[in-house]
Amino acid sequence: MFGSGLNVFNLKQNNIRVLHYTWFAFFMTFVVWLGLGPMMPFIKEALDLTDQQAKVLLILNVAMTIPARIVIGMLVDKYGPRIMYSCILILGGLISIAFAWADSYEELALLRFLSGFIGAGFVVGIRMIGEWFPARQTGLAQGIYGGWGNFGSAGAAMTLPFIAVSVGDTEGWRIALTVASIGAIAYGVLYYFIVRDTPKGSTYFKPKKMGAMEVTSAGDLYFYILMNIPLFLALGVLAWKLSPAQMGMIDQYTTYVIYLALFATYAVQVWKIWQVNSHVLKKPVPELHRYKFKQVAVLDWAYLVTFGTELAVVSMLAMFYVEWFDIPKVTAALLAGIYPFINLFARPGGGWISDKIGRRLTLIIVFAGITFCFLALGFVDQTWPVAVVVGVTIVAGIFSKAGSGAVFAMVPLVQRRMTGQIAGMAGAFGNVGAVLFLTVNSLVDYNYFFMIIGIVAAFVFALIIFVLEEPQGQMVETLPDGTVQMIDVK
Repeated sequence: MFGSGLNVFNLKQNNIRVLHYTWFAFFMTFVVWLGLGPMMPFIKEALDLTDQQAKVLLILNVAMTIPARIVIGMLVDKYGPRIMYSCILILGGLISIAFAWADSYEELALLRFLSGFIGAGFVVGIRMIGEWFPARQTGLAQGIYGGWGNFGSAGAAMTLPFIAVSVGDTEGWRIALTVASIGAIAYGVLYYFIVRDTPKGSTYFKPKKMGAMEVTSAGDLYFYILMNIPLFLALGVLAWKLSPAQMGMIDQYTTYVIYLALFATYAVQVWKIWQVNSHVLKKPVPELHRYKFKQVAVLDWAYLVTFGTELAVVSMLAMFYVEWFDIPKVTAALLAGIYPFINLFARPGGGWISDKIGRRLTLIIVFAGITFCFLALGFVDQTWPVAVVVGVTIVAGIFSKAGSGAVFAMVPLVQRRMTGQIAGMAGAFGNVGAVLFLTVNSLVDYNYFFMIIGIVAAFVFALIIFVLEEPQGQMVETLPDGTVQMIDVK
């Protein structure tokens, strides 16, 4: 496929089968998790929700995924991807069923917040694919995993509204989400029995310490502490959105308690980071074992834009078409479904191009496209032809999804034994972007929402040009018996 020597249809190869089993696991998590977007017009009408109530549910849907991806990234490095993916599918499906049959808005809000947990499944597959494919194919393999799995949001948009309509009345959306959730639970059980964590004879590398990512210099230690701040700020923004100053869903006392809890949790995280890494201040890490945390940081910010944009746009696009262009709900869901549909080729394409021309150059190209397209959408108004708006949105989506593929073509090449943690942090920043952009969406008109995405993309574009470095040489990994193994990242 794509001239890479990777034949994704050769099911006789164990790694190809694992690729297909794993992207479909990711697909099912996205059907359940991001099915909320295309179903929101139905939920809003059936339960008579206000615009702000609907938009808050969309924000809540992505908030829990921020801490969940960090935690799951640590757990997958320790326990392996097979058991972690099965647990996420089963538990996430059960929470989704509870949401589907909730009656009050308070129950809907709480359960949708908890449903964000299933969005952490993406991190698990990054480690699984990284174990089964060599570096020269990792861009394309990760792109197929991410792109075809991300197609779950399009699959939800193309099926769940039709199930809801066929059932009719006010219960259709409940049946649609329940059917999707049962499918996720069943596949979670199956996945446990059909995959292994590594190819036969391979070593599953684990971090030396748990609780925080390992860094290899004093400067990186302080940088890592600073890079955790946006993760907690995003949750603080969510609390503010629910406070009396905005939605009034929680009282001022509860708001302050949440702020205090977030600050305390951040303090605990800083202490854990210090506990794991303070040794670098006393004894320098040998050059052979070092990596540059700035690589992780730029990839985090890049994914904030690429995947954060995807989550935000796929969540609001159906409502945007309905409210600004007066399009019927099912038609709007189908048009919105085009945006995630292009994941089928755009994200694998971004990974493949990254394999061919380099990780950094690919990110430069795609971020130029993201910046231009979203700045252009910032000038959209209700007089624009729908076809033009859909067309520009599709082009913007191609660049952003290719960018996601390029980001995760590079993630496994930073430090292999910490791939889960690095992927977890990058993935969490993707959800920080989603919370940021969806909060903006709840405060301003849709055109300003697009404009702000373009401005943030321009900032990250500059980081990629001036800070990011192309992966070079080899990674060093220590085997369980203490011997050293060199892994080519080319």
